[in-house]
Amino acid sequence: MRYWSLLLLFLLTCVVLPRSCSDPSDESCLTHLSQSLTDPLHNLQNWTKSTFANPCSGFTSYLPGATCNNGRIYKLSLTNLSLQGSISPYLANCTNLQSLDLSSNLISGTIPADLQNLVNLAVLNLSSNRLDGEIPPQLALCAYLNVIDLHDNFLSGQIPQQLGLLVRLSAFDVSNNKLSGSIPAVLGNRSGNLPRFNATSFQGNKELYGYPLPPYKSKGLSVLAIVGIGLGSGFASLLISFTGVCIWLKITEQKMTLDEGKISQLMPDY
Repeated sequence: MRYWSLLLLFLLTCVVLPRSCSDPSDESCLTHLSQSLTDPLHNLQNWTKSTFANPCSGFTSYLPGATCNNGRIYKLSLTNLSLQGSISPYLANCTNLQSLDLSSNLISGTIPADLQNLVNLAVLNLSSNRLDGEIPPQLALCAYLNVIDLHDNFLSGQIPQQLGLLVRLSAFDVSNNKLSGSIPAVLGNRSGNLPRFNATSFQGNKELYGYPLPPYKSKGLSVLAIVGIGLGSGFASLLISFTGVCIWLKITEQKMTLDEGKISQLMPDY
């Protein structure tokens, strides 16, 4: 009887106090994220190993920047904290995460393709950092994404066509990066009732082109200018040649006149 009483007490503890029955995936997620980031201003002093073991109690979070929902990490918002380092691929272990905001920091490195495992993710904001590399097409597997904000980084390569499959996507910003190639029509010219994105979502990428960006203007000479220069050069060459011929003829004529004068002086009078 005593055994069953203890078992019932333990189960009730897990239900009422979920903090004592934390999810090991969240613990791994937070531990690796803390290790991959550096915090020079010490804004995350409570991010310690002991707290990672029990970060939540129901809807209460024991970590600054974290929000809990039913004992799981639901939201991470670590913005404008001067954080450095890189984004840990183990973030994918926070499988209940619905919002990830690491904007306005000094985070470098690439965007991990492992984020595809965040199947509940709705908001991804990594803007205003120092991220480089390509945008992983695997993000298209996060079917609930409705916000992707990656502006003001150093991302390169092309915009993945696969992102156009995100039918819930209502906010998309990759401006001010180093992206190149054509904007996928499935993003630049969306049809039906899908939200559309204007030029501000794509501007600031020198090698990126296509709708809705304005037509590409070459910094070189236009065709008309090239033709004009060609005609002008031809006319100038012709004018110079004609002038040269005229001068040559004039000199030749003067020389012939001079020679005739000399000959007439040498001939005897009869």
